[in-house]
Amino acid sequence: MIIFLSSGLFCLLMAAVGIQAQQTPSINDLNAECLGNVIRLSVAPLFEDVDAVFNDTQIINLTPGLATQCGFSFKFDPMGNAMFFASLQNCFSQNMDDKMFSLVMQFRLPGNHMTEDPVYRVGKTCSYTPWTSREILCDRNYMEVSVRRTLPDIQTIPKQPTGGPKARSGNFRRGAEAVASGYKMTAVVFSPSKNVMNVDEVQRKGYAIANTPTRLVLRSPHNAEETYLQNVAGVPMRVLSTSTFFEQKWLVTRVDATAVCPTPEAVAFTPEVITWYMPKHIDPLFSSDAFTMLEVYMGIDAKRLDTEEMAARNYSVLVTEAHIIVEIPVGAVGGYFKSHIQDDQYFVTYTIEPMLELLWIEDVAHENTSYKVLFPITTPPMARPPQVRNYTPLDTVPEQAVFVLELGTFNLDVELLNITFPTMVLTVAECNARGFNVQEQRSPDNTLKTFRMEVPFSDPVVFKERRAEQGVTTFTLQLIYGLVIFPEYAPFSHSAVVDAVLLDIVPPSVTGNCDQENFHITVDYRNQEPFFVVLVGKRLLNHEFAQQYLTEGDTDFTITLPFSSPDAVFESVHSSSVRSRLDVALLNPYNNMTIKYFSLACSFLKTLTECFSNGTMTALAVKVESAPGLNPGQLTLSDPACGPTYSDDRFAYFHFTVNSCGTTRKFINNVMLYENEISLPDELEVKLNATTSSEEEYQLKVSCYYVANITRTLAFLTRPRDNEPFAETGTGRLMVRMRLAQDASYNTFHQEEDYPVVRYLRQPLHFEVELTTSSDPKVALVLDHCWATLNEDRDSRPRWNLIINGCENPEDPYRVVFHPVEVDARVHFPSHVKRFEVYMFSFAEDAVEQSGQVTKFTQQSLFFNFV
Repeated sequence: MIIFLSSGLFCLLMAAVGIQAQQTPSINDLNAECLGNVIRLSVAPLFEDVDAVFNDTQIINLTPGLATQCGFSFKFDPMGNAMFFASLQNCFSQNMDDKMFSLVMQFRLPGNHMTEDPVYRVGKTCSYTPWTSREILCDRNYMEVSVRRTLPDIQTIPKQPTGGPKARSGNFRRGAEAVASGYKMTAVVFSPSKNVMNVDEVQRKGYAIANTPTRLVLRSPHNAEETYLQNVAGVPMRVLSTSTFFEQKWLVTRVDATAVCPTPEAVAFTPEVITWYMPKHIDPLFSSDAFTMLEVYMGIDAKRLDTEEMAARNYSVLVTEAHIIVEIPVGAVGGYFKSHIQDDQYFVTYTIEPMLELLWIEDVAHENTSYKVLFPITTPPMARPPQVRNYTPLDTVPEQAVFVLELGTFNLDVELLNITFPTMVLTVAECNARGFNVQEQRSPDNTLKTFRMEVPFSDPVVFKERRAEQGVTTFTLQLIYGLVIFPEYAPFSHSAVVDAVLLDIVPPSVTGNCDQENFHITVDYRNQEPFFVVLVGKRLLNHEFAQQYLTEGDTDFTITLPFSSPDAVFESVHSSSVRSRLDVALLNPYNNMTIKYFSLACSFLKTLTECFSNGTMTALAVKVESAPGLNPGQLTLSDPACGPTYSDDRFAYFHFTVNSCGTTRKFINNVMLYENEISLPDELEVKLNATTSSEEEYQLKVSCYYVANITRTLAFLTRPRDNEPFAETGTGRLMVRMRLAQDASYNTFHQEEDYPVVRYLRQPLHFEVELTTSSDPKVALVLDHCWATLNEDRDSRPRWNLIINGCENPEDPYRVVFHPVEVDARVHFPSHVKRFEVYMFSFAEDAVEQSGQVTKFTQQSLFFNFV
């Protein structure tokens, strides 16, 4: 009989329960994850062997064949990183009621084989529940199907094989029988061949069959004898179809299990895109055409991706009537490139391992199927012939020229070992020691590399040929790059011949002279256009600099620069002169090597000290080259309290009288000599010398001579002024408005209907007076007088003055407070508006209001005179 298992929709719950590791020695970047019905282990460094640990005692070495039979697969990238994938129902997991699965793996690292190999053990426990009626897992080296069985009380009893791989401790359990309540697993029938095998024979043929507490599990290599190819919706698929028989004394029960997996022919390639076609209706897995696709997920390396991650990587999944189509750009994130050599030609392949997870339910049988495919894809080899790019600058002199070569582009698994020249073979280290500056350069995304090298024209490996009749010299470099691909150590080479033809250039010359104020530097570049950049002092001659200081000739140019320019340096200072120097260098723009250096130093007559007949002196101190750490602003006269009147990073200017700042006086015959000294204070001098021991002490003496008993005559003339300034009086009509604001913001005002306004005594009233009809910004409103009366008659008595002659009343115990006016959306001319604050009061005669402490303010009881 055929057993079909029915169930409704299910919710998949996967949780990592625990991870444990025992380390001897350490291994970096190891990570274990539960990914549905798959456990993934990621490990960075290379290892020598992988073992499965069974029941904490048996250690079984995972050979490739055993890994396929037991539900393990391995993946390595060119950088030595590895990933291990294990089915939850692998041979060595500890299964707890088909709900919890615990796996322990052991990695053996390369070590001294005379002693025990160093090992690293890691365990992972995963939860997976509930199971669907049927679960199919397609991995790179095996196909697995797990179906729910309804046999009553079947249990799995281990049976030891008679042969096969040996474990390090005991023998590995490979066979299984199902017996309970009289049932026994007796035979497996493969379709369509109808071959019948018992359980032991199935295991010996490389298949795996096992009973769990609730399920029957079968596993097969993709190319096993009993698998066959079937074209499904135009896609070649590998099929394993079985019927497993369980016998009781008078009863035989059959459980059918079928697995279908895609083949590499399901993929189409272009140089830009990988397209993977998966049939939507996988015929061998369906009993009818009526089904509902519940879920479609894509992932990489067994891990699902959400829609945002897929969009970021430019992946796409399209579900059509007949197919599920996955498109992945060649070179997308998640895969890697690998280098290959065929006939000494460089090729690359791109490898990525996408995953498809499908969940469907058949409408008639009401059985649901979980279908997962881990599908490694590698593109056909793509030719990537390396190119040598010549960046050699030709506008230079041979003495300064270098070949600048760049070889590429390669994947990261390619290394440069050596370079063969016509006369010698040099390793990379020897090339760098010779000055060739070999460098590896990575692309911004760290996926590609090139090799850059600089070889001077003057090196003996460069062949030189001068053609006098043409006025040129040809430089030729022949070389063979020796490269290798890791980790397989596959060698290959690339040959190149590069030439450079240079005109026979006469080197430029630099000359210079000085006048009373400036340096004049002339650069003659002879028969060629300028092939250099000019460094003036420490500044490159740029366009702005040239516009200000450069004059061009036919074959030369002249730089005229003041002696006090920041680009020059002061060598020394004397009482009546300053010695300044200007350094000029012509540089190769490609390697900054100096083509020509020129220095010009001149003494410029300058008065640094001035003496005035009113007894004052001025002195100018300059920063000299021998004191580079000097801050002129810290210089003082003999009296440390007398600092400079002005200073910057090069100068300090002093202005003082001859009887101050520690100035001394001497009489020499009929002459008075006043002297002072500019220097750093003692504490700063000590600090400066401690930090820069090579600097000289800074001292500058200044002096003035005055002839004693001399009389000077000063003449001046006066002239009466033709016109005295006066202001012309004008007349006109201006409109003024006074309003009472509701608060100090002056944004809202009381209207006619609000009066009289009631206020408590000493409560502030905020007034605004505004000139309303003028738009002349030169007109200003001035409050001359302001007073308050008891009634509306402005001339009535009593009255109290608030503002007198534009100021608050000095006799007022609560004086007026004036408020500033700023420009805003309403006020365009602040000079047209005045604002002030008055504290509410009452007249002594108003006895009723005083006793009640409440006063009424009428609109007409406040009066102004304006000017």
